[in-house]
Amino acid sequence: MALCAFLGLGVMGYPMAGHLRSAGHDVSVWNRTASKAVSWAGEHGGRSAETIEDAVTNADFVFACLGDDPDVRSVAEKAIPAMKPGAVFVDHTTASAELARELDQDARDAGIGFIDGPVSGGQAGAENGQLTIMCGGEADTFDQVAPVMQAYAKAMSLIGPAGAGQLAKMVNQICIAGIVQGLSEGLHFAKRSGLDPELVIGAISKGAAQSWQMENRWETMVAGKFDYGFAIDWMRKDLRITLDEARRNGAKLPVTALVDQFYGDVQDMGGNRWDTSSLIARLEGGDE
Repeated sequence: MALCAFLGLGVMGYPMAGHLRSAGHDVSVWNRTASKAVSWAGEHGGRSAETIEDAVTNADFVFACLGDDPDVRSVAEKAIPAMKPGAVFVDHTTASAELARELDQDARDAGIGFIDGPVSGGQAGAENGQLTIMCGGEADTFDQVAPVMQAYAKAMSLIGPAGAGQLAKMVNQICIAGIVQGLSEGLHFAKRSGLDPELVIGAISKGAAQSWQMENRWETMVAGKFDYGFAIDWMRKDLRITLDEARRNGAKLPVTALVDQFYGDVQDMGGNRWDTSSLIARLEGGDE
């Protein structure tokens, strides 16, 4: 059993912290809205902390899952100095690689370990303990924390030094953006051609066109139901970080940049909280 702290109890952090507790770890939680931490503690039997410092002081491992770079900075500035020597800070937020490198240096200066560990799998993955974690940091630090993260992971990989986990998550989002747009166009084309989408998907889903998105989202996309995963507001945040990084490293991402604009169109349709598969709604317009 490890002494853990979890900072940030949103749709991802709340169940992730719960899995830590279910795995037998001693967990203290903190959330900006304190009532959510109190509710979590009542549900899972852990401890709600009034301050970040109180949550992390005795923890062996501190996990954070927050919104964006400014949120992580504001929390880490309080958490890292309060942590005991030899502890490990893991940031599960999808944030910039630049921030990960800054936090890694801050952690080194404080005598603690750091891992940037953004996750993939969405809310369902968090709730089911089936997240994929892409990690950046030192190998010995990763080996130290990996058995604890196993509570909510189906797979985890150390990609490279600090920042590499965030860069790998950017690759993940680049691939998803293109795949979802392609699937949206394919389904839209099939319907306009008078084809039965179920028959088409049955024919092509076992071949080269197959993808997780096709297997798991085609039916809800055709039905116009978009409340099954990662919200567009979050995806656009991730793509902003990705495109900013591409401008720094010189990578050419024309499709990603275009799909980001398409997601903006869906936001203009009122789809801010729709999941990423809602790209098809932009194509269908008033067809349904």
